Amino acid sequence: MAIFGITRQYVLAAIPVSGFMLGWWLDRKETERMVRFRDKSALFGRELKPGEKPSWP
Repeated sequence: MAIFGITRQYVLAAIPVSGFMLGWWLDRKETERMVRFRDKSALFGRELKPGEKPSWP
């Protein structure tokens, strides 16, 4: 039975894809948040030389 043209097969295919996209988006947002803290920890933090790349992207 289709409600508004949406079938069971469509829903079963869309759930894993949407879960993957949500996870990808959350991972990207977490990486953006963690960028604020790179090279600033008490143990590993240091001043970067001019032109030196950060320790991780």
